[in-house]
Amino acid sequence: MKAEDKLEIHELLARAAYSFDERQLDVLASCYTTDASMLINITGTGEVGPFEGRDAIIGLVSATLDAQTDVRRHVISNMFFEAEGDKEARVVSSLVVSAVENGKIDVIISGIYRDDVVKDGENWKISHRHLDLDLPF
Repeated sequence: MKAEDKLEIHELLARAAYSFDERQLDVLASCYTTDASMLINITGTGEVGPFEGRDAIIGLVSATLDAQTDVRRHVISNMFFEAEGDKEARVVSSLVVSAVENGKIDVIISGIYRDDVVKDGENWKISHRHLDLDLPF
């Protein structure tokens, strides 16, 4: 895999996090393939999903945003490639989410993303997202 592809994938995952926080659902949707899937595993609670298709994933995000009263920031770090090829890759990254409300900031959740990404035309997109959360949110 070329370094340029890795950089594009890093930017893809950062764009997905930013657009979630900024409630730009059209931008977030563009980060996923139309047939993307997502599964969330919450420690001590079990699995949520799978959510099949981009519309289902965006529906989950939209419902989550509607329930929020705070401002959240998803910070993705410690990103590395577990598998890589010319047209697909698996990327593992750490997630920490902070929330600001009533003049106070808190870390509210942490976890690990395992993202399968594919080259869709000229762009990289998320085809499957597996999220392991350390606590319920």
